[in-house]
Amino acid sequence: MADKEKPLLIKRYASRRLYNTETSDYVTLEDIAGFIRDGRDVQIVDLKSGDDLTRQYLLQIVAEHESRGESVLPINVLTDLVRSYTTQATSVVPQFLAASFEAFRDSQSKWAESVSHMNPMMPKIPGLEAMQAQQEAFLKAMTGGMGNQWSGPEGGEAEEEDLDAIKKQLAELQAKLSKMDK
Repeated sequence: MADKEKPLLIKRYASRRLYNTETSDYVTLEDIAGFIRDGRDVQIVDLKSGDDLTRQYLLQIVAEHESRGESVLPINVLTDLVRSYTTQATSVVPQFLAASFEAFRDSQSKWAESVSHMNPMMPKIPGLEAMQAQQEAFLKAMTGGMGNQWSGPEGGEAEEEDLDAIKKQLAELQAKLSKMDK
C-alpha cells in the first residue's frame, strides 16, 4: 500500500515518458493531475540528472487546462504574474499568493464546517476536497514550496503587519467576488 505522506515519485526518462515508481507503469500529465486532485503530492525527477522537474510539469498541467478553456486564472492575474517576473515584486509575489490561498482554504474549511454543523445529516459537498487539493497544488507550483516560509516564528512585527494588510485586501477581494456571483 502506498505511503500517502511521501510524495509519489515520478521519474522522467530520456524519451520524456513519465514513470510511476509505485505502480511501475507509465503515466500521463492527466494521470498526474488526477493524483493531485485526489490529494496526493507528487515529485517528478529527471532519471539521468536527478533534477526536480515538479514545478515545470505542474505549470504545464495548469497551462493545458487553461488552453482547453478550463480557465481558473483571469487574464489580469496571468498578466500580473508575467509582470512580476520582470520586477522587484518577485520576492513578494510568492508570499502574497501563499497568504491568499491559505486564507481562501481557511474560509472554505470554515464554510464547509458551518454547513455541516447546520445539518449534520447533509452529505459532504462533492468536489470540495478535490478543489482544495487543486488549490494546494497550484500554490506549490506558483511558490515553489515557499508557502510556509514567511509564517515561521522568526517573523517580525513588520511582517505580521504586512500579512494583516494582505489578509484585509484578500477579504475585500473575496467580498467583491461574492457580490459578482450573485
